[in-house]
Amino acid sequence: MKSIPLRFLTLYLLVFLALIPDFTGSAKAEPSSIPDNPDLVTVMPENLPKATFAGGCFWCLESEFRNKPGVVFTRSGYTGGATESPTYEQVTTGKTGHAEAVEIYYDPDKTNYQALLDHFLRRAHDPTTLNRQWVDEGTQYRSAIFYHDEAQKTAAEDAIARISGEKIYKSPIVTQVLPAAPFWPAEDYHQQYYEKYEQEKGSPHLRVILKDELKKKAK
Repeated sequence: MKSIPLRFLTLYLLVFLALIPDFTGSAKAEPSSIPDNPDLVTVMPENLPKATFAGGCFWCLESEFRNKPGVVFTRSGYTGGATESPTYEQVTTGKTGHAEAVEIYYDPDKTNYQALLDHFLRRAHDPTTLNRQWVDEGTQYRSAIFYHDEAQKTAAEDAIARISGEKIYKSPIVTQVLPAAPFWPAEDYHQQYYEKYEQEKGSPHLRVILKDELKKKAK
């Protein structure tokens, strides 16, 4: 009989912990991936600043930012690789050099790049794991900040240094700071994936529940 990979055993354990009742006997409330953010629009805006982050599966990373005040539009895609117009199937092999990433367009009157950086490094993903997030492994899941100008580069480097100095993580931050590269939008079904899933199924995706539980345990 073949052994079960450790990453799947970990996932099964997290599923169990997320779904069991708490000690009061009541079921745990499910989080929702449907954003309550009046600033969101459905058409990519022009002339607004953007941030580009990579940090594991783009389904989860995109969901992290769509509830943030001032975030106007997001889209998932692939960046940092050599292949033009890559497909999801190509990127998942890890051979194209791309990372799954998210573009975040924001209203500078309501938020700023520093606030997005802080959320990315503190809450949106684990910046200390090299080429891995949760059970996803490979260079396509690396942690990276793709800067669009020198001001963003400086802000990213300063944020990493500042948060590293706070010692909130047991391991060093491994997030790369790289110049923005061509961004190839992912296939339509990847865009706002968790929201589409919840609207169709009537309940949040399991990964949404798991991440919510892990965040609660980390507090």
